[in-house]
Amino acid sequence: MSDDTPSPMMVQYLGIRAANPGALLFYRMGDFYEMFFEDAVAAAAALDIALTKRGTHAGAPIPMCGVPVHAAESYLLTLIRKGFRVAIAEQIEDPAEAKKRGSRSVVARDVVRLVTPGTLTEESLLEARRHNFLAAFAEVRGEGALAWADISTGALRVMPCPLVRLAPELARLAPRELLVCAGARLDDVAAEAGAALTELAPGSFDSAAGARRLAAIYAVETLDGFGSFERPELAAMGAIADYLLLTQKGRMPRLAPPAREAAGGAMQIDAATRRNLELTQALSGGREGSLLAAIDRTVTAAGARLLERRISAPSRDLAVIHARQEAVAHLLADPRLAADLRAALARAPDMDRALSRLALDRGGPRDLGAIRAGLEAATAVAALLGEDAVTVLADAATALSGHEVLIDMLDALVAEPPLLARDGGFVASGHDPDLDDTRRLRDEGRGVIAGMQAEYADETGIPALKIKHNNVLGYFIETTATHAARMLAPPLSARFIHRQTTANAVRFTTVALSELETRILNARDRALEIERGIFARLTAAVLGASGPIGQAARALAEVDVAAAFADLASGEGWSRPQVDDSRAFVIEGGRHPVVERALKRKAEAFVANDCALTTGETPAIWLLTGPNMAGKSTFLRQNALIAILAQAGGYVPARRAHVGLVSQLFSRVGAADDLARGRSTFMVEMVETAAILNQADAAALVILDEIGRGTATWDGLSIAWAVLEHLHASNRCRALFATHYHEMTSLSARLPGVENATVAVREWKGDVIFLHEVRKGAADRSYGVQVARLAGLPAAVVDRAREILAALEKGGREGGARPAALIDDLPLFRAAPPAPPTPVARPSAVEARLEGVQPDGLTPREALDLLYELKGLTAAG
Repeated sequence: MSDDTPSPMMVQYLGIRAANPGALLFYRMGDFYEMFFEDAVAAAAALDIALTKRGTHAGAPIPMCGVPVHAAESYLLTLIRKGFRVAIAEQIEDPAEAKKRGSRSVVARDVVRLVTPGTLTEESLLEARRHNFLAAFAEVRGEGALAWADISTGALRVMPCPLVRLAPELARLAPRELLVCAGARLDDVAAEAGAALTELAPGSFDSAAGARRLAAIYAVETLDGFGSFERPELAAMGAIADYLLLTQKGRMPRLAPPAREAAGGAMQIDAATRRNLELTQALSGGREGSLLAAIDRTVTAAGARLLERRISAPSRDLAVIHARQEAVAHLLADPRLAADLRAALARAPDMDRALSRLALDRGGPRDLGAIRAGLEAATAVAALLGEDAVTVLADAATALSGHEVLIDMLDALVAEPPLLARDGGFVASGHDPDLDDTRRLRDEGRGVIAGMQAEYADETGIPALKIKHNNVLGYFIETTATHAARMLAPPLSARFIHRQTTANAVRFTTVALSELETRILNARDRALEIERGIFARLTAAVLGASGPIGQAARALAEVDVAAAFADLASGEGWSRPQVDDSRAFVIEGGRHPVVERALKRKAEAFVANDCALTTGETPAIWLLTGPNMAGKSTFLRQNALIAILAQAGGYVPARRAHVGLVSQLFSRVGAADDLARGRSTFMVEMVETAAILNQADAAALVILDEIGRGTATWDGLSIAWAVLEHLHASNRCRALFATHYHEMTSLSARLPGVENATVAVREWKGDVIFLHEVRKGAADRSYGVQVARLAGLPAAVVDRAREILAALEKGGREGGARPAALIDDLPLFRAAPPAPPTPVARPSAVEARLEGVQPDGLTPREALDLLYELKGLTAAG
């Protein structure tokens, strides 16, 4: 290429690149996706691959890098995780057609897909047990709505969502990508939720246009048949539809009819509470250590995703909760049925995602095989459930039945189909007579080739003669250069036609071999053509039944979650909670499921504790005191997790539980700063506390740990005191309030419904022994110095702390001075004397004797003598 006249290929590349701003361009060239210019520089750094150069442009070398097409998915995954969007440009015509336009003509290429975090469908790019949501937030005249879709499963949901509720809802959904109107300035909200932010033009959020787009997708005149949607909801769903049409280049993925979620249908849990309670993700960032990891006993990917949704959004509908509990109880009462169901479910592949890939024309025979295996598992599960199942399981059995016709059609596939249709070999023998005949010709042709090779070897007298095949020459006869002279000379030269000479061999053909090759090649192509036709028919049949297949997939997930909860309850000794619309919160023998699981690995027992927050209409607050490390935070969290599990429809880790519906769950536990927003640890604590006090209603459950710890003692005590009074007087909710400010325990005497509780400890010879038992009453102190000693603080520091604590306590008992003044007057608070220098130890006689000994050089006799000598030195010392 010259600087002034870029090649036709580069002109094409620059044109495609300009039409897809904001995305890396994967430009297909043969067996590679190539990247140029800034894309190459960015991709090479992100993927840790070589950056090369190709030609020049505008007087500078063109940076270039590439990835193999067959391995592109792994590179895509890396780029997506690092926040890139990728445009895939494929060849859209045959190279032979391009040559007809002239020797310098370039094969036509165009972007066939934009790969973004929220639009993934490939199995290798997705986490099987987690959703991959694409969300959109829209505002119309001050009213907001949030819509979300998972195109890998076809789910589409929408709900009213004012801007103030956006962050908590995103925390619940954890979408991979959030669509907003350009200029919305929601970068912080998206970043907090871990979602990539994509801004769309205002036209994408037009509610009227959105309604038309959705009607076209579902081939209906009006959306009224799916429910009543407000303008913001139509705008949000319309934005998702518009974005999918853009990224999939007009090929719309399969979407289930939109479902509207009521704003108050689930327990409200804000982002801070989810983070503090580690519901689906541990504070360390991984799944291990979370509640979900501790309780997940599902055996299907769809079941795991449903369980995550249940834990992320516990229901507030008593009928739904009780129905789910009945399903668990039914399986608990019949362990044999539960075991058989789990065995059948374990054979069910992920039908939802296979169906979505087929709908987007990204599927293959293996996806059809997954549909067949899933429907076979559905039939087996339905047969096991029978007609006596409770409501949830009976409804599931209905959805799981009636797929025999489609299963029979899919029996055309072999037992283990290949990944790609172009490879062929996925249709079972006996299904299509024409295909069987064509395959017979193809396969017998190979036998004829072998016979022809033997014939030619005998005729020429060259045993090493071979008949081979490649994509350039087709079938050819190959022999070494040494034997080739015989075939090039009469009479053999009349039959064997010379085709090619290489460094080590000479290649020939014959008329008979060419004719046989034509028959064999036609048979191979014909067989592939027949198989592709069968694949198309089966795919069409599956997509035509996508509704019932989707219902069966959801039913399998429902049964899986019920069976998983039953297995968990049976194995861990969990009980069925009583859930009603009262204000009760009574837990007997409650345990923390994650901590108990960790202790079991160490063969240690978890100490169960009771909790009772029932006081009629009066606010019910436990003021919990006790030392650090005694288990206060564990106690707070376990009660919150029990409420979540109860309203998710499962059993709970307690001997008995009575939970009045919890409308909102708030947690202020732990200490963390937010330096990116300029917030100190104390500021974060106050912001989260303010959110609780401003939002919690009378049906909320609030757990607070060490409010006021991030500031001075008297400031912290004042704030904690006022917060508790506000919870009691204004919020009037159920709460667990842990504190080290023992002065607050006096509040129980004047605030009805406030009770003191403490975590019991014992002192023994200056050490503190944690009993982890929560009892009524107040702690007399916090045992901080003892805990500091256990943590390994130097003995001098611990002793000094004891002296200071004793002086402070004495001054407080005698009614006197402020702590600062008291400390200033204490003679013990003069600069502590430096520790005496550690004496330098001199080597003992034994050490001096051993200094020059080389053990490897000693004979057995010398070693024995040395041992006696050392013994004597020890006795003398």
